[in-house]
Amino acid sequence: MRIIRASACRTMPWKNGGGTTTEIAAHPPGASLDGFDWRISMAHVGTDGPFSVFPGIDRTLSVLTGRGIVLAFGDGESVRLELSTEPYPFAADRPVEGRLVDGPIDDLNVMTRRGRWLHEVTRFSGTGPIRLEMAGTLLVLVARSDGWMIASQDHRETLATGDSALLESVEGVVLTNPHEGGEIFAITLSAAPQI
Repeated sequence: MRIIRASACRTMPWKNGGGTTTEIAAHPPGASLDGFDWRISMAHVGTDGPFSVFPGIDRTLSVLTGRGIVLAFGDGESVRLELSTEPYPFAADRPVEGRLVDGPIDDLNVMTRRGRWLHEVTRFSGTGPIRLEMAGTLLVLVARSDGWMIASQDHRETLATGDSALLESVEGVVLTNPHEGGEIFAITLSAAPQI
């Protein structure tokens, strides 16, 4: 288990130059925005504008703070994401513009290179206990609130807002939170089957 504290994450410009993003983890480590196989980040969105285009990438977006955002796709589809909305997957090479509902938001972005990696994002809320049994996968937990305790047979850590835990071959991990409003995102990453 590797703990990634929010204070240790690096902030960088968006690919299209329209804002900044805070990288939580990427593979391979230190990969550029054009060279990653998977990448997990948080962004602060303060104005309306187009999303960066990432050819060959699949993406899932979740709202962490704020009143929400409308994704206006170039083909005419429109999707509204709020705090209560399930994480929303879409192709990152599909042109889309973000329109804020009422003020800025913070969001969680998970991106994987199509044909190499697959991902799934699940939001858990409440106090737990939440038991995770996901052998053979890579799991990243991103806390949206303080107080999450993550415990395995030989390790216990507390996560604050924005902290993450990186685990491999997750078996017997238990999550608890003393606060009713606790929320955490579990991101599973697995190698795509090769045909």
